[in-house]
Amino acid sequence: MEIVTIEKKTFELWQEKFNHFINRMDALCIPLRRKQDKWLDNCETCRLLNVSARTMQTYRDTGKLPYSQINNKIYYKISDVETFMQNHVKNNSKK
Repeated sequence: MEIVTIEKKTFELWQEKFNHFINRMDALCIPLRRKQDKWLDNCETCRLLNVSARTMQTYRDTGKLPYSQINNKIYYKISDVETFMQNHVKNNSKK
């Protein structure tokens, strides 16, 4: 095994460039993370909103909460559930 020594300034320069590279990669990945929205099934969403399955059915029927269905299973985007929660809390606080 060969040992290579470098000057401290050179090491710090490499370290700075590497950190800059990492920051650029993080910045480039942010839009991709936003696009990859996670999904919750009906049971998880019921627990999160503290409502029954029948209430969830009403939200779907009235178009209050967007959903997708694969075979017989219902899924909700987390971003849609968060938006619904924000709107629902605002509407309830006005009453």
